[in-house]
Amino acid sequence: MNKLFPLILLALCVSCVQPRPEPKEEAAPEAQAVKLEFDPHFSHTVFIWLKNPDSAEDRQAFETALETFLENSEYAQTNFVGIPPKATREVVDDSYTYQLTVTFASTEDQQAYQDEPAHLLFIEQASPLWNKVVVYDALPYKELD
Repeated sequence: MNKLFPLILLALCVSCVQPRPEPKEEAAPEAQAVKLEFDPHFSHTVFIWLKNPDSAEDRQAFETALETFLENSEYAQTNFVGIPPKATREVVDDSYTYQLTVTFASTEDQQAYQDEPAHLLFIEQASPLWNKVVVYDALPYKELD
């Protein structure tokens, strides 16, 4: 189970950010403009456990640092930030506080992101708030066109 968890999670994350099908009925203009596209070149998924997950102040500080980072990253292509749903199946781990998936155009961009000022500032601001971080990186299993 542990070896399959990252693959299952990645598949779920990818399904969350796939382009939406064209609406059959005429939708409001703002609804038509919202289409998401997932960059499949390099996926970086991070699970974060806050020290005080019930603290509204800690959550706000973390979210502010995270949003600032995502707005200023030179290398992150697409991103998804999530919180755990209430688990209804034994295979679902909902013990984390936040989940972040960031994609990169290449392995080199992901490596450059590790040292970029926006990422380092995020770590400086947010790391006092967490007690555990787990990272899963993935490349596509098939060649991309």
